[in-house]
Amino acid sequence: MALPADLAARSALSRICTRCSISLRREGLISNGSSLAFQLQRRKLGSRTKQVRHDQQHIPSLAARHFSSSVVRAGFRPSNSLQNESKRVLAPDDLFHSFTNSPIPEIRRRAALMRQHAPCPHPDHRPGGPMAPAHVDFECPDCGIPVYCSKEHWADDYEAHLEICDTLRQINEDDHDLRSGRFFPEFEYAGPQLEEAMVNMSNWDTFLYTREFNAINADRSMRQVTRLLTYPITIGSVLHELSPYNIKAGGRLTAEGLKSFSALRYTLHPPKRGVGTDIKSLRVSPPPVRVFVLGARAESSLPRDAWIQLAHLFPRAKIHLILIGPEAMVNRDNEFPLPPRTPQNPFGAIVEDRVWHTMKISTIVDYYHTIHKTGYFYPYDPYFDCFVLFHPGLGHPASSHEWEETLPMLLETKVPILATGYTQTDMERDVEWVRKTTGGEFDMLLEPGENIFRSLRWDLYDMDPQDISAGNWGLWAFRGKRYEATHKSSE
Repeated sequence: MALPADLAARSALSRICTRCSISLRREGLISNGSSLAFQLQRRKLGSRTKQVRHDQQHIPSLAARHFSSSVVRAGFRPSNSLQNESKRVLAPDDLFHSFTNSPIPEIRRRAALMRQHAPCPHPDHRPGGPMAPAHVDFECPDCGIPVYCSKEHWADDYEAHLEICDTLRQINEDDHDLRSGRFFPEFEYAGPQLEEAMVNMSNWDTFLYTREFNAINADRSMRQVTRLLTYPITIGSVLHELSPYNIKAGGRLTAEGLKSFSALRYTLHPPKRGVGTDIKSLRVSPPPVRVFVLGARAESSLPRDAWIQLAHLFPRAKIHLILIGPEAMVNRDNEFPLPPRTPQNPFGAIVEDRVWHTMKISTIVDYYHTIHKTGYFYPYDPYFDCFVLFHPGLGHPASSHEWEETLPMLLETKVPILATGYTQTDMERDVEWVRKTTGGEFDMLLEPGENIFRSLRWDLYDMDPQDISAGNWGLWAFRGKRYEATHKSSE
């Protein structure tokens, strides 16, 4: 039985705000005394890890985006813990609580996880310093999050902490708001778009207004809703004919990018052709545009109402969203067991063909390069195909090796590749890795920069409270280099 959009979105978003506490809980690192190293090694051997959010090497395989919502084809069911916690109602003026003394059990568990693994950032604990490394234990009274090993170190390094203290407090209150038990009208998404109505993609405010979403008058509500919508709207903002990215000064779109995205936009915005019921007015329909989301994890568990917003942006085009990755079904227990691999379904894909009348979603639990070698999706067409990499960690030491085999395959298709990053540093590291790995044999389609439709909500990395990031903060696009044919005179 499908739940209201409010409860479905709250279930998904409740897992987004913590990337590692859920991972450790699933691995059993908190409930039992098993060795952390043993658990990490077992995870490394059994599944593909994603990007580590910081450069420290203490827990490299837990860096990933861990969204965990229970998604079923017909609807969405929140976890039992969320159902129990939603019974507790926090007033709008009672959202600030220290993590350790939070009325929400899940947040108290996060505090315990931080105390167990997060390092104290004080300079005395750095390599070569006078003190050995230590874990955080003292909670800042202003942000309510464990940030230093002691009150003395917090006071001594207070000026450095002030740079992120307000943001940490905002994260604290947003987490409690999500579990406050209130009704979330911001999760009631807009319906189909009238073809005569134009969408303004200048920013989140103009987009939500022109798409006729319910008015969102609170900053906190805006942060909550953009945390989910950033995934489909980021894709739509690049592919739409009214994209804010253009070839004008500051528009970031390159000449090669204009060529590639114009091809896709031609398919996504087909002309009106006067289709009728008689023989003379029959028209051939083009195939659906395929959007391949590689390394999918969080994206696969988004409420389908959020993904349908991508279909609403292109009402006269068909879209096939293909989620590929060995962890694409993580925490989607209601859909197990996976379909058997048969000659008709060689990779055991889960197909949701009733999401919307112009949209179909397929989920494949496998590596993309394994599928590519079989030619399963061949041929690729720049007019109908697009790859998307959400926070891939291409250049991070802990995950770059996982893309070394995949990247050449993506480039040889000559299909646009959209990529996002958590931070500017994260994005620039990915760009540099692609440049070095390919020897410059790629065309930049969209210059790296801040994503107009990034998540407005900040996230906290439990393994390092100093590391805060925003979903899809950075955005860039590239593709395999294309060489124009030239004619040389024989004279």
